[in-house]
Amino acid sequence: MSNASYSGGCQCGAVRFQVNGSLGDASVCHCRMCQKAFGGFYAPLVSVRGAKLTWTRGTPKQFKSSNFVTRGFCGDCGTPLTYDAPDGIALAIGAFDEPQKIVPVVQFGVEGKLPYADLIPTLANRVTMDDLAAAPFLNDIKSYQHPDHDTDTWPPI
Repeated sequence: MSNASYSGGCQCGAVRFQVNGSLGDASVCHCRMCQKAFGGFYAPLVSVRGAKLTWTRGTPKQFKSSNFVTRGFCGDCGTPLTYDAPDGIALAIGAFDEPQKIVPVVQFGVEGKLPYADLIPTLANRVTMDDLAAAPFLNDIKSYQHPDHDTDTWPPI
């Protein structure tokens, strides 16, 4: 097992995890179950089988989405966290504190890929603050999201 260490958690900070060891292959899954579980076009996941997964704050609630798979999510904010199947557990890449370091290498469930998913890179790009005219509240927005690092307590006092 490598000395690599990764941390992450949900949006509100009620559930946090630590992974020690090498991550497995990262992927995106386009199947309809993953689309529904993530509320998105696909589910970005990385296998943690072979590494040590520790829940450092809270634990995910569980939903048995099929006769073989259980999905974990934060019971407070709903962040998707786990995909637990007979061949091991995978974590949502977006839930890691440094998701940019986990690069998908394969796509699964492509029979369910939405017809416009491959068009995403061709869409116009805009930064958040480009929307100020339509959404002036962005000038005063304050995030209540847990930071992308571990904290002793949450929320801050």
